[in-house]
Amino acid sequence: MKIIQITDTHFSPNKPHFNGNWAPLLSWIEATGADLIVHTGDLTVDGADKDEDITYSMDLMRQVSIPMLIVPGNHDVGHLKGSDQPVNAERLARWRSLAGDDRWLEDAADWRFIGLNSLLLGHEDEEEEAQFEWLAKALEDRAGRRVALFAHKPLFVDAPDEGDTGYWSVRPAQRRRLYDLIAAHDVALFASGHLHWAWQGRFDNTQLTWGPSAAFIIDKMEREMPGERLIGAVVHEFDTSVESQIVAVPGMTAHVLDDVVLEVYPQAVKQREPVE
Repeated sequence: MKIIQITDTHFSPNKPHFNGNWAPLLSWIEATGADLIVHTGDLTVDGADKDEDITYSMDLMRQVSIPMLIVPGNHDVGHLKGSDQPVNAERLARWRSLAGDDRWLEDAADWRFIGLNSLLLGHEDEEEEAQFEWLAKALEDRAGRRVALFAHKPLFVDAPDEGDTGYWSVRPAQRRRLYDLIAAHDVALFASGHLHWAWQGRFDNTQLTWGPSAAFIIDKMEREMPGERLIGAVVHEFDTSVESQIVAVPGMTAHVLDDVVLEVYPQAVKQREPVE
């Protein structure tokens, strides 16, 4: 089973800064012979508030001949309470009506693939609790299958026991609940995006992979993080275990967000401040 993970494409009909990377990425995807594509979020520039960003981006995704599953990112459904665009019922409904489910599971042979809406984590509300209950049941009912989890936000940035990183990773209380579920079940992979850094590591018996953005890298406007800056995708090969390769896709442009942030995300600096 071969899964291609793409992430952080940031497409928009009105802010087309990164749209040119779709043609080379699509060509590369079609040549991989993959069985499934997983998009780990930030499909859009501003789907959290603009229907047209989601519909335009979904039209692009339908050009792929290989089945695709998508989880939303913060630019698709919003982020934490106190941010400029917090997740709310309206934003979730927009995504669900125009893009589909914000969480899913797919079984193939000896594997169960699970997609999470990581933007619900940290709200401590009914939506978050419903997803945790759904995840627990999906893991308990896996019938011996190994598990790969896909989400937009990573579990952590620098260390498994780090404190609250605000914008960047899952908050500590929700992270601990995920750790407990991962430890109780055979979760071989946790794959994410969001950081615009490409990195692989491990947490206990679980492989961690941060997929590279298909849109832009970040230079001086944010701190250095683990891994490397590149534009591309990830190839995950599943057999009895999982082998993952981060790939710099030929023909794609490594746009630098610092150069265009005032045009694309004028509130980016404010959005990246820790929120309560």
